[in-house]
Amino acid sequence: MARRTEYYDDPDAPKPNSLVVAASAIVTDEVGRILLQRRRDNGLWALPGGGMDVEDSLPGTAVREVKEETGLDIEITGLAGTYTDPRHIIAYSDGEVRRQFNICFTSRITGGELSISDESTELRFTAPEEIAALPMHHTQRLRLDHYLEQRDRPYLG
Repeated sequence: MARRTEYYDDPDAPKPNSLVVAASAIVTDEVGRILLQRRRDNGLWALPGGGMDVEDSLPGTAVREVKEETGLDIEITGLAGTYTDPRHIIAYSDGEVRRQFNICFTSRITGGELSISDESTELRFTAPEEIAALPMHHTQRLRLDHYLEQRDRPYLG
């Protein structure tokens, strides 16, 4: 698996050579804890999600990625926001340097069984007050903050 390095507002970041459309999902359990995964490629905690395939829709991408990465089946319930900041660059050890266009959805669990994929080392449902203590890139934390603010409109950025 390629290693991943994230840059934010860094003049020394490499120049992007791809733009990836991606979807992520905020998956909550019955008591409001949020499902997070510890990524294998950088060791940071993140929401499940990933790149859209040509045959996918954006909501379908979120559903597929959650299933692949966590074993859970979900239903999309809403939109947390759009995240398109050009200052966020992701470089992989295989030479890909991407800008990412991410749509973050809210969802509910409809089935499946929690299981770790080869993309993560740990999965956990995390209480909102515990999130601040986890090592996480600030762009992931921004999505969670927007969700926890219980905005009446999605974040557009």
